[in-house]
Amino acid sequence: VGKDDLIVIPDLTFWATFEAVVNVGAKPITVDSDSKDGGVNFELFKAAIKDHAPKAAIIAHLYGWASSELTEIRQFCLDHEVLLIEDGAQSFGVDFLGEPIYKNALISTTSFYPAKVLGAAGDGGAVFTNNSKLADKVRQLSNHGRSAHYGHGEVGWNSRLDSLQAAFLNIALDYLPQRIASRREAVSFYSSQLPSLGIAQINAPAEYVENGYLNVCLIDNYKQKLKLESLLKKKKIGYGNVYPGPMSLQPGALNYLHAHVGDGSTKHLCESVLNLPLFPYMREEELSFVMESLELIFYKK
Repeated sequence: VGKDDLIVIPDLTFWATFEAVVNVGAKPITVDSDSKDGGVNFELFKAAIKDHAPKAAIIAHLYGWASSELTEIRQFCLDHEVLLIEDGAQSFGVDFLGEPIYKNALISTTSFYPAKVLGAAGDGGAVFTNNSKLADKVRQLSNHGRSAHYGHGEVGWNSRLDSLQAAFLNIALDYLPQRIASRREAVSFYSSQLPSLGIAQINAPAEYVENGYLNVCLIDNYKQKLKLESLLKKKKIGYGNVYPGPMSLQPGALNYLHAHVGDGSTKHLCESVLNLPLFPYMREEELSFVMESLELIFYKK
């Protein structure tokens, strides 16, 4: 992928997905999301590829799972000779159809940012692929394009994981199963309690065993959402909004966006989503305190 190549990306993702395209001189085409799971809308994704004939596409596995149509997306890209990159920053530890989500990707990434399920003490990440040539290329590019210690076959960059982060991650891996299990317990609590307040959620599709990365509530009433956020702040309960705005509407996108394919669903989702606290080893009293606070805004049915 290089100068002026067209790349299809999700409109609902972190800015780094957009940046990656622009930083190699390519042109992003954003595609709206599917509100049922937060993944890219498959019909719009297909239309974008048929109408624009991109060289590659990126999808983002959000919230601790991915699109319910991941198998179909992968096959469609193969059939149309579009290279598919999977942004798996939020999906470490996720199983899809009984296997790790990264296993059957052409190439996928993860993030070791401290807030992630497998977090380091600072920034870091990894790339996954079953393709040995791609693996060699990634290793080379991430280490100054080295072909030997003082030999450089490519112009790369310094993207090596430093020793402190590696050591921290090696320790964190020992505790990962317990941490994910505790996250899933919090997910189960929210899933069982929130419906009684009439709060809609996006949940992992049936094909997935999620990693418990995020709780995703949808609050369409904007005034009610502002009132809830104000109450949560007052009670010192952390919350999030992943993500508060589409890529296509970011100020920095204006000079780079080649096209947008969609129906406005991403904008609506961004305006509605609210993420309640979810972190490893949440105590029952912490979860109950969140629910008691929500009851002050939402009346039980």
